[in-house]
Amino acid sequence: MVYNMRNKELVEILLQKGYKISCAESCTGGLLASSIVEVPAASQVFEMSFVTYANAAKVKLLNVNENTINRYGVVSEEVAKEMAIGCALKANAQIGVGISGIAGPTGATATKPIGMVCFGFYINGNVSSITKYFGQIGRNEVRSASVNFVIDYLIENI
Repeated sequence: MVYNMRNKELVEILLQKGYKISCAESCTGGLLASSIVEVPAASQVFEMSFVTYANAAKVKLLNVNENTINRYGVVSEEVAKEMAIGCALKANAQIGVGISGIAGPTGATATKPIGMVCFGFYINGNVSSITKYFGQIGRNEVRSASVNFVIDYLIENI
């Protein structure tokens, strides 16, 4: 992802509020963290992030409950919320973001199509989630759209 003004705006908001951010990424594979650290001064708001592609990594590193994965599936708002909480707590950050989705071109099911991405947000103790359907726009395009959505969401909601 190319450094852009929205990334800079997010870092500036985090700096103004004195917040730290941590990311727990699955389908985006670290793209969100990368977009944040491209901004000068990111080191003041960002200390660590997690790429937890495998279910076992989500459980081990983020304390996602195996029962949550078994009950709702790894691509679910419930898992994304637990990822967000887990990364925020591990990083001692006020902002935690969890991302789990199906970027494609494989992995879809009847109820979870390609382009479906679930997001969890931990913002200063408040937890929320949302699911977006980006469609079959291509693997890397789903990943980029997910990162752009998170940045816009955080700018609007911090």
